[in-house]
Amino acid sequence: MSINGKICIVTGAASGIGLAIAKLYVSQGAKVAIADLNIDAAQKAADDLSAMGPGSAIGIAMDVTDEAAVNAGVAKVVDTWGTVDVLVSNAGIQIVNPVENYKFSDWKKMLAIHLDGAFLTTQACLPHMYAQKSGAIIFMGSVHSKVASPLKSAYVTAKHGLLGLARTIAKEGGAKGVRANVICPGFVRTPLVDKQIPEQAKELGISEDEVVKKVMLGETVDGEFTTVEDVANVALFLASFETNALTGQSMVVSHGWYME
Repeated sequence: MSINGKICIVTGAASGIGLAIAKLYVSQGAKVAIADLNIDAAQKAADDLSAMGPGSAIGIAMDVTDEAAVNAGVAKVVDTWGTVDVLVSNAGIQIVNPVENYKFSDWKKMLAIHLDGAFLTTQACLPHMYAQKSGAIIFMGSVHSKVASPLKSAYVTAKHGLLGLARTIAKEGGAKGVRANVICPGFVRTPLVDKQIPEQAKELGISEDEVVKKVMLGETVDGEFTTVEDVANVALFLASFETNALTGQSMVVSHGWYME
């Protein structure tokens, strides 16, 4: 299995999990479009990764909730490199609040970034994958694709929704050589998670240390955070897997927090 020479789009890839995936893909010889709201950060990451090689990278400005922006970004990738082989829909944010206090505008924002973003980027990439009768689509889910936690109604709803979308794409795309799968990480120590720690401590009335040890890592087998490299290695495996034997599935990467 290899992604050497494959053309990949990774959204939200200027930092965090997305950047780790892009870095690993480039190290394996892939061409990677780093799609991000922050085009300056995306271009800097692309320049750094291209210098590292052996693959290459470009920065793409993309708001995954904007259909025109998504279509333009994918078109730029195709104009540059000819097609799209791998899509990693990774862009995401977190907003925590109890349901009764959750602003409807925040609810819509969360679902737009996580679900609309996955749908729009997939829709833009599928014609190119279908034309060549091959492609891999990877959604960044979460253990919260499987379970619920307090304060995360929109996030849990969106991450559950990605499972249904991926399974439908797998059913539709199988005969055309396109696979769709979901990665479900546990808590990864990124700025997204760091932001949640004080927020949850305030809402739950406990210390930040208790949030980390009890809420986030209490159910793991070793009390350890999942790393961005852990998630990137699974993204590499799913991108390089060559047959429909592995499609419509969700792979949990959580230090045993959730097992199935």
